[in-house]
Amino acid sequence: MRYIEPHGHMVSRTTDDYLDMVTAGCAAVCEPAFWAGFDRGSASGFRDYFGQLTEHEPRRAARYGLPHFCWLCINPKESEDTRLAEDVIALIPEFLGRPTVLGIGEIGLNKNSRNELRVLEMHVDLAARHDQLILVHTPHLEDKLKGTRLILDVLRADSRIRPERVLIDHVEEHTVRMVLDHGHWGGMTLYPISKCTPARAVDILDVYGSDRLWMNSACDWGESVPLAVPRTALEMRRRGWSAAAVDRVVYQNPVRFLSQCPKFRLPEEG
Repeated sequence: MRYIEPHGHMVSRTTDDYLDMVTAGCAAVCEPAFWAGFDRGSASGFRDYFGQLTEHEPRRAARYGLPHFCWLCINPKESEDTRLAEDVIALIPEFLGRPTVLGIGEIGLNKNSRNELRVLEMHVDLAARHDQLILVHTPHLEDKLKGTRLILDVLRADSRIRPERVLIDHVEEHTVRMVLDHGHWGGMTLYPISKCTPARAVDILDVYGSDRLWMNSACDWGESVPLAVPRTALEMRRRGWSAAAVDRVVYQNPVRFLSQCPKFRLPEEG
């Protein structure tokens, strides 16, 4: 089996996770900027973090022959401080030219606050000005529906944004249709105790089809499983999905979306 891990926070994982992922067939991993497990207090901390994502983590993955790509932003969990957010966003353009940076993400909302919305708008403007792909985080649990609607409103309000260049992650049964109807891509995040279980993710695919949908593990600081994507692929096979149909979801779909960025090239593609 081959697959892409399109959303994995590898700075929070051990090197053994890289080995396990490659052994399971992972062909590339993409790491969105995220919360560090605590709130950072200065833009200089983010500068170091962006260096970690664009320099150090690719070298760690390369030890196992795994291409590592990343996204840059200040995460919604740290967006209440708009002055800090402004300083961090001002840093990002100097990193956008680095060879493994795919775009701006994961931006979005956490508590659906006014400040988070303002920082989301700033990120969207940054992506539009620099012609970048966008990866969006939607809130958890009871705030997800409202937050998804707010995010869609922000994206629709900026005429420079092409919907097919935006991936809205953490979709669930009650948000996936609206995301697809707006022309965006949707990501299902596979968690053992929240977001989507493998069974729920396959249910969504059974109902909505596989076009413009992908799956990811996120595999961050919390309880999560770096091999969630190949395990869910096994659930798809158990339910009668063909090997070709599984490959379309776990490999070809991420490649289709990510290849809109010319930097996303896998070794066999030259």
